[in-house]
Amino acid sequence: MIELPGDDDPRRQELREWFAAHPAATPAQLRDRGLVVPHWPEPWGLDAEPVHQLIIEEEMKRAEAKKPINPVGTGHCGPVLIVHGSDEQKERYLPPMLIGEEMWCQLFSESEAGSDLANLSTRAVRDGDEYVVNGQKIWTSLADVAKYGILIARTDPDVSKHTGISYFIIDMETPGIEVRPIVNMSGGGLFNEVFFDDVHIPADNLIGEEHNGWAMAKQALANERVSLSMGGLRWGHGPTVRDLVDAVRDRGGIEQGPLKERLLSAYIEGEILRYHKLKLVSAQINKQPGPDSSLRKALADPHGKLVYDLAIDLEGAAGMLFDGPEDGSWAEWNDGFRFSPALTVGGGTSEVLRNIIAERLLGLPHDLDVEQGLSWSEAQQAQRK
Repeated sequence: MIELPGDDDPRRQELREWFAAHPAATPAQLRDRGLVVPHWPEPWGLDAEPVHQLIIEEEMKRAEAKKPINPVGTGHCGPVLIVHGSDEQKERYLPPMLIGEEMWCQLFSESEAGSDLANLSTRAVRDGDEYVVNGQKIWTSLADVAKYGILIARTDPDVSKHTGISYFIIDMETPGIEVRPIVNMSGGGLFNEVFFDDVHIPADNLIGEEHNGWAMAKQALANERVSLSMGGLRWGHGPTVRDLVDAVRDRGGIEQGPLKERLLSAYIEGEILRYHKLKLVSAQINKQPGPDSSLRKALADPHGKLVYDLAIDLEGAAGMLFDGPEDGSWAEWNDGFRFSPALTVGGGTSEVLRNIIAERLLGLPHDLDVEQGLSWSEAQQAQRK
């Protein structure tokens, strides 16, 4: 078992004193204390190193303090804003983002691009002090409730597909944006299609330099894979395998047999992932996570599905019911089980992640690029022939 410094650690003592003085800490108080995303640099976070971050997690849980919920904002968008955003953009967007006052979404994936995200076709054409956006995005989490989104769109079709993309902030209430929820088998509508029809956005909403959005998109994807694979089994949220062990213990334990062996194996796997987390969470905002983030997600997602499958089997016959036992104690596991097939798809499929691991961690040959030397427009014309 991986253990952190004990009760006498001065960082723990300082946090316990602060929580004692703020027994019902508000989102704004947590933000101002740097506890919402503690590894972010000051003044937004604490520049916390890995062990300090995990101590903060434990002490917040002990104090029953809840972080504001804005997973795409703080997990994907904020890190890019901190590195590449202007001072004005940081001051405007980060404070409300950190308290969950303004939700964010990430407008990246497209139907026609598939796993080749850089082949996106949504266009942003400069028109004076504005850009006019036309196109379509899909699988956009939280688009139906988000106030803002980060958008990658093609601003130059006559260069290679990777070098003609720009990165924008977009107000989701702008005229011309239509959001259509995609209902999944758990009954929820987490994912959405988003359509842009002559959507005008200010040129000041460009992040970084024009046509240099692909580099920032890769950073956002790396941050996404870190945030989706930290914490709970359900993309950083929900229970962990330790919670499943506690739930089984609360029910009187489990007799020797295959289910107990599976639970033990899942627990060991979870502890290994906790150890890997110690390494990965050290990726500070100014040291963006690299291919290790793909390795983390490629390991964490199958683990999540395995634990949810095991939870349903541990329920027995009650696992076939929508809400589980009559007391509802197992409902969270049932809901997670229905969602779990999405774990290895969202935020980069397992197949895409394994390609990244093979090429960038193991040094295996890159796939043959049949579009090398062609502009995006030329590649599109070649595909139509």
